[in-house]
Amino acid sequence: MWEAAVREPQEASDGASDEAVMTRIGQAVMLLHGGDREEARNRFGALWAEIGEAGDALHRCTLAHYLADTQDDPGDELAWDLRALAAADGLGREWPPRPAAAPAVRAFYPSLHLNLAADYVKLRRPEAAWVHLDRARAAADALADDGYGQGMRAAITRLERTLRGE
Repeated sequence: MWEAAVREPQEASDGASDEAVMTRIGQAVMLLHGGDREEARNRFGALWAEIGEAGDALHRCTLAHYLADTQDDPGDELAWDLRALAAADGLGREWPPRPAAAPAVRAFYPSLHLNLAADYVKLRRPEAAWVHLDRARAAADALADDGYGQGMRAAITRLERTLRGE
C-alpha cells in the first residue's frame, strides 16, 4: 500500500503509537475495499477527529486520501484530496526529519495528483484536471517498476484518454 512509508516508530499526537494508528487506518481501508463505505467513512472520520489538523502528517495524508474515496459528493471528495496533498507536502517539513521516508513520500504524489485530476474531471473542470494529471505524470518517475507503479502509470494514461475524449 502506498501509505506504508518507511518510518521509525514514534508516538502519534494523541499518544497512540504510530503503528496502532496505521493499523486502525488499515482496518478501515479493508472495510472500504470490502464495500462498506459508510462504516469506513465513520472510522476514518473518528480517527481524523482524534488526530486533528495538527496531527502527524503521514496519518493526515493517509486518512484524507481514503476519506476522499468514501465521499458521495465530488466537491467533498476534492476537499479531502486537497487535504491529503497538503499533508503530504507537510511530510517534508516535519521535525525531526525522517530521511528514510523520503522515497516513500515521493511515491505518494502520483496517486495524490491523479486523484485530484479525477476529482476535477467529475467537477467538469478540465483545465485543473490537466494541471494535476501533468503533475501526476511528472511525479511517476518516483514509482518502482512493479505492479503498483505500472498500475499508476496505466491509470494516468486512462485519465489522459478520458480528458482527450478518446
